[in-house]
Amino acid sequence: MIPAAAFCCLMQCAFAAQRYMDEPQNGMYVWMIVSTLLAFVFPFLLVARSRYPELVFWLCCAVVLVFPYDPMLLLMALTALLARRSSTKRTVRVVGVATVIAVGAHLRDALNTPESSLWHMIFAKPHTGRNGVPLEMLTGETPVVVTAVCVALIEVAIATLIGLHIRSRANLQTVKARADAATSHAATLQSDLNNQQLADAIAAEAHDTLAHSLSLLALNASALQAEAGKLEPSAQTQPLVRQCEDIRRQAAGALDEAHAIIDMLRHPQRAWEQLIPSDETALTRDSLDALVGDARNAGMRLNTWIDIQQLSALDEGIGKIAYRAIQEGLTNARRHAPDAPVSLEVTANPTHGVHVHVSNPAPPTATAKTGATDSTTRATSSSASQTTPAQSPVIQDSARPTRIITPHDGSHSHNGLAGLTARIASAHGACRYGLDERLVFHLDVRLPWIASARR
Repeated sequence: MIPAAAFCCLMQCAFAAQRYMDEPQNGMYVWMIVSTLLAFVFPFLLVARSRYPELVFWLCCAVVLVFPYDPMLLLMALTALLARRSSTKRTVRVVGVATVIAVGAHLRDALNTPESSLWHMIFAKPHTGRNGVPLEMLTGETPVVVTAVCVALIEVAIATLIGLHIRSRANLQTVKARADAATSHAATLQSDLNNQQLADAIAAEAHDTLAHSLSLLALNASALQAEAGKLEPSAQTQPLVRQCEDIRRQAAGALDEAHAIIDMLRHPQRAWEQLIPSDETALTRDSLDALVGDARNAGMRLNTWIDIQQLSALDEGIGKIAYRAIQEGLTNARRHAPDAPVSLEVTANPTHGVHVHVSNPAPPTATAKTGATDSTTRATSSSASQTTPAQSPVIQDSARPTRIITPHDGSHSHNGLAGLTARIASAHGACRYGLDERLVFHLDVRLPWIASARR
């Protein structure tokens, strides 16, 4: 566009300068030289047509009016303005102004003397008007002027149509993009609706089954506590009364947690608020004391080694994952090896991160099933909760290296550990679990130390 506009400006300026070539001292001669030089500069106004289309248009109008240039520069600016601005009043105004200036520029050339006019040269007899041969016209002045005016009007019409075409194509692309976005949004809403319907169905099923069963458990625990309270107080009955109270309290707590999860399924918009770390699920000394105390009150033989430092500087999300890892390890041991001793090791510091290790011997029923094969094969025949046929790499523990056999038996008994592993992986941690060669089940969790954002 810039070379084309510069060429058109130079061409008409060159013809207009012919009448002043014999008078170098004339001021118009200097003006023509300046106009010729600026013809290389003004077309660069088109570079700014995208950001300032209206300003560029009016500047081009002034340039064509002041200097003896062809209106091509103005027409290019008109097209750029019409393509980028859609106001009807502005469109009518700029097209009208461009028409007047384009017609005036062509008439300025057509009304010049024949030797200084591009239009006269077009209508001149061939081989005249050069090399000393006088210019001979093939027609009168009127056809020259009418043709110049018609060409100017056609040029303005073409520039206007091109600008409107570019604008309509851009509007079409915008409308198509909006339609695609609306379609995508509708698909997302439909997917969210389907997911919410599924969540509502799961919540209803959980309410009808799990919550009902937990309600019966809490009711029976209360009845058991009431019956135990009727016994004569003695050293033998006091532990029974305390255990009844623990059962009732734990059943009530489980029922509350079930209702909370059901509520999250029914109201996912409030789920994130309920999933944030709380005092009960944070990795604190109080929460660990409560968790260990509940396990021991339930009859678990639990040995602990806990070394936690600067917990106030640990990210709450990492702390909650570590707490859930401890909770899952103790729950898994209580469920699948209720009479076995359990070892819990928890270390947390900025240097080494967070490390949780839970271990317990496999239950006797699992050990009895192993007989005719080596230790790896025997491990695959043990309880479905803590067995697998595949071995994982050695876990480098600070106290002992342990060869872990990762569970993979296709049952549902490891859903909790599988979910815990995915959750730990999302926090860029590592989780390994399974039986070693001595049929001791291990859960080993390592999490990075991430500083709390509240500091």
